[in-house]
Amino acid sequence: MSSNDLHSASFRDPSGYVFFDSGQIKRCINPIYFNQYYALKDQGIYNRLWSSGHLIKHEELHASNTNIIIQPQYIPFITYPYEWSFYQYKEAALLTLQLQKFCLDQNFTLKDASAFNVTFHKGKAIFMDTLSFDFYHKNSPWRAYKQFIMHFLGPLILAKYNGAQALKLMNAFIDGLPLDMLSSMLPLKTRFNPFIFANIHLLAKFEKKHNKDYKGHTKTVSLSKKAQVNLINSLFDFISNLQIHEDSEWGDYYAKTNYSEPSFLIKSKQVDSWVGSLKANTLIDIGGNDGTFVRGISRTLQQALVCDIDNNAIDVNYHLVKKNRENFILPFVLDVLNPSASIGFNNKERDSFLDRIKSFAPDVTLALAVIHHMSLSGNVPFYMSAEFFASFSKYLIIEFPKREDSWVQRLLKTKREFEGHFDFYNLEHFEAVYSKYFEFIEIQAIEGTERVMYLLKVKDDR
Repeated sequence: MSSNDLHSASFRDPSGYVFFDSGQIKRCINPIYFNQYYALKDQGIYNRLWSSGHLIKHEELHASNTNIIIQPQYIPFITYPYEWSFYQYKEAALLTLQLQKFCLDQNFTLKDASAFNVTFHKGKAIFMDTLSFDFYHKNSPWRAYKQFIMHFLGPLILAKYNGAQALKLMNAFIDGLPLDMLSSMLPLKTRFNPFIFANIHLLAKFEKKHNKDYKGHTKTVSLSKKAQVNLINSLFDFISNLQIHEDSEWGDYYAKTNYSEPSFLIKSKQVDSWVGSLKANTLIDIGGNDGTFVRGISRTLQQALVCDIDNNAIDVNYHLVKKNRENFILPFVLDVLNPSASIGFNNKERDSFLDRIKSFAPDVTLALAVIHHMSLSGNVPFYMSAEFFASFSKYLIIEFPKREDSWVQRLLKTKREFEGHFDFYNLEHFEAVYSKYFEFIEIQAIEGTERVMYLLKVKDDR
């Protein structure tokens, strides 16, 4: 196997590694993990975790004295912690705690508690790392406790007091938020909360002291299983009750639209008609808010990605996913003007949004009421947004608010003395530029508005 076949994030765990084989993701398990793997398999623990939907299922393809090859269930699109809304992040944290409690009941433990071990699939959080389970040893503490604090509890508490944008810090700290930084960023009043003081501030103080122990005098801590279960329960209860209350510009977007309900219905029916005519199975709705237009599509979709910059909108969408038991909609937080970059060692451990969406290759992209924000808020020229949309999807359904649209006028006014620089923002110029990248299949003005809908197809010779 060449190094090019190895997954770029697969160097951290000596228990095994992930690799690609004819385009399929597989995992090789090394002999060092054989005892754990066979115990988990023979005791039916894997089967129970698969049945509960907590762990991604796998198929064993090969077993020998030198390695075991398994093939995990395929997940079409992976989202990362810095792309989750607050309540998605909570669910991922609670799943990890549920797994640890289950493991303790079976005399196992999670050897790591990285948020990157979790993703969202078929309407819920799911654990992806088959090799994260280890044998529990009597009176040993949970060695992944600190990692859980840095990856889950810390970011959630920081988001509670500083807003959901704090969750994006995981993009900069792939190994979790440093304890001393967490402690310093939280308000003074958190030091008077016994739970937060013990699990954040005191832990940060202990770590600082431990880091100065160059001679290794720090004693190994002993913790009974009962005490560990109590710790897990206290973490679970605290996180379950965490709430976030913050205003946002787009959280109630559809209550602030600048067109009538009949116009809204015309737009929704047009989207539904075009998606149906394309016989699309997969799509991405960029700037999709709470997923209203995706839910208005009558065609049965295999997968619909709905991303938006607004945490509140994604939280609303995710609550609807749970309420309606919609296993085909995947909401996530994304700033289209600053999509997630590749991060980690060699910038290859976690793929960029563009790499992932190109691999996913949705049949159609929805870009409804987003081009004016890209062009006027982000100063993105039409040729750049056209290149962006043309790079990952064959068809594009895009809505263009004309200069006369009240929201466009509002954005233009913010440009003050530079408003004249944005004379390029008009229907004619948009069509001229986009025609270099797309074929215009159909154009439909939305009656009662200053907006026009386009169904476009990417040119093969662009």
